[in-house]
Amino acid sequence: MECKIMEIKTKSSKLSLIALSCAALLVGCSDGDDGADGVDGVVGVDIGSTSTVMAEFTSATVTEGVVTVGFNLENANGVAVLGLTKDYDLRFGIAQLAQVSETIDEVEYNRGYQWQAYINVLKQPGDLPDDTTGLIPSPQYQANVEAASNCEDCFVDNGDGSYSYSFMQNIANVTEPLAVTYGEDNTHRATLELKLPQATANAHHDWQPSSGETSGIQTRNVVNITACYTCHQPESLELHGGRRVDLENCASCHTATSGDPESGNSVDFTYMIHAIHKGQDRETSTPEGSVPAPYKIVGYGGSLHDYGKVTFPQKPAANCASCHVEGDGAPANADLFKADLSNTACVGCHTEKPSQSHSSTNCVSCHNATDTYRGTGNAEKRHGDVLKAYTDAEAMGVTFSNIGLDTAGKLMFDVQITDATGAAIAGEFINQGTRVVVAWDSDRDFPAYTDASYSLRRFKLQDGTYDAATKTFSIVASTFDMPADADGKTFELWSAVEVCFNNGGYAVAEVVMTACSDNTRSVAVKELPYHFVWSGSGVDDGTQAAMRRSIIDAAKCQGCHNQENHHYNNGYNCQTCHTSDKTTKGDDSFPGGMKPTSFAYKAHEAEGHYLKYAGVQSGTVLKTDCSTCHTDDGIQLGRATDRVWRYGDTTTGVDIWVSSDAGACLSCHQKYLSDSGASHITSNGGILDGMDAADVRTRSAEACSTCHNPSQLLEIHGN
Repeated sequence: MECKIMEIKTKSSKLSLIALSCAALLVGCSDGDDGADGVDGVVGVDIGSTSTVMAEFTSATVTEGVVTVGFNLENANGVAVLGLTKDYDLRFGIAQLAQVSETIDEVEYNRGYQWQAYINVLKQPGDLPDDTTGLIPSPQYQANVEAASNCEDCFVDNGDGSYSYSFMQNIANVTEPLAVTYGEDNTHRATLELKLPQATANAHHDWQPSSGETSGIQTRNVVNITACYTCHQPESLELHGGRRVDLENCASCHTATSGDPESGNSVDFTYMIHAIHKGQDRETSTPEGSVPAPYKIVGYGGSLHDYGKVTFPQKPAANCASCHVEGDGAPANADLFKADLSNTACVGCHTEKPSQSHSSTNCVSCHNATDTYRGTGNAEKRHGDVLKAYTDAEAMGVTFSNIGLDTAGKLMFDVQITDATGAAIAGEFINQGTRVVVAWDSDRDFPAYTDASYSLRRFKLQDGTYDAATKTFSIVASTFDMPADADGKTFELWSAVEVCFNNGGYAVAEVVMTACSDNTRSVAVKELPYHFVWSGSGVDDGTQAAMRRSIIDAAKCQGCHNQENHHYNNGYNCQTCHTSDKTTKGDDSFPGGMKPTSFAYKAHEAEGHYLKYAGVQSGTVLKTDCSTCHTDDGIQLGRATDRVWRYGDTTTGVDIWVSSDAGACLSCHQKYLSDSGASHITSNGGILDGMDAADVRTRSAEACSTCHNPSQLLEIHGN
């Protein structure tokens, strides 16, 4: 049947009418088949325009030694990332997890499973730094990765966000520069690193080539990177130019056969991490005594990385569990540090000769849990012996009672130290040279220094009286006067009392509480301050003590510092003494000599915390991440309008008094404060030139919180 279209001549669109007419007549014009549907287009985002990228391996095979892997790229929303080519900064690594043995004095020892890379290079020493102290340059093997751009046909783009890559390195017969025997039953790991100008992706894939299995195979996953984030910022661990971010990739490249040619030091992951974190405390024994043995690596262009400047504040001993976290969600091999297989971690921390009594580097032959040399124990026990006293002390408590005034109007109180069952501990086990600290206005910013210096608010147990029958110390706080307006104030009694324990070590079976002597150590009893409201001549039992605003999370402090900090190791109640209105009388290290001693200044600016421009200068711990220490609302401004800070002029040393929020900022920024910054503060009601505390309170009208909310503060501090 033929369809004829009548020509209609009008002033309207001739083509439109023809189309309408034909459409109306089509029903009777043809009964032919419909055309096939077109292929759906790929939904994706171009790699050049995505702000996020994530990689995931989908397959891995080994055929006659050739490793081929498949992987996908997506953005944070799960949309395929298209357009990857071999010429991007795209690199791949391949390693196997093989059982390793070591022969010492003709005896073979099982050293467990370790990663061995198939791709290695032999590197000769290059440029050296000016200071070559402790460096022993020598040729070293280094594990390596291969760049996709070096192969014309290894990389395949499937056009839908999925890709494949075939390694140039054939793993079936690796003899140069380092022989590696392929084991098809061993777990293998392929790694990927993609560095874009705007984003980085790492990925790894573990599988057994002989079976293709990815589960139920041998593993060596020891530490989760979230444990590292307790002290480190995530971005600070983006290493090798920001290209490498995943621990799994690090572990399979920093192998036992890898070293740094300029220093001669091993860069095995286990050795390197322990040596770095031993930091300033790393020593080795010589006939003349112990001497510093800082771990050093020489980087690009002869740049020296001296990790002897690292302060890893895990005191009194590194708690293995701070990194080797076990329990729910832990890596499969989180308990590997208890296996007593390898000497690597021991030597990394303690060097090959930690004392004159050590002639062998086979540490685990004595330090093990199953066949231990008398009294030594394995690493878990030896570290645990140091920490056991602290664990036991944490279960103890402090009880205050009979709080009132003596006949001279001085504060008096009784104190008992109790064990885990609540029974009082006898005075012979208590270090009576340790103290109780008294404070008031603890819901605000503690006593003004002019009202009572903190040196007058600390009381040694031995200065009180002791009742042996009740095991109670009675103390009279005779060195300060009660505030005239004490009624209704929140007071606190804070214990810095310590209990004595024996020392662990050789021939010591168990660490226990011990009568104090020159041969014991004393450990702080962990107890929160006791808060109460004062009324008349004693405690107002009917009124709830006011609580201080939430500022820092003490658990975060202890996550880095463990059980000991600078002094008074009962938690982090530092501000009870380090109030905002105190400076040193003179300090040559600070311009003008009037160095602040507030807790905020010490936490923000003091050496040991501000590591971006001090210490190792590595940026691996950036104090500017407020959430490292603060609670979620701990940086809320405008909450303490009565607070006044005392600073010293950085040129003349003259006292200057500063308003509340401005003073918090100055605890970091005083030496960097520009004229424009100072003008911004004062124009918004801040005081930077107060004559005294009263002057500041009279004139202050800070409006900082109007613009500087916590979210904005986190953003400008690089969070």
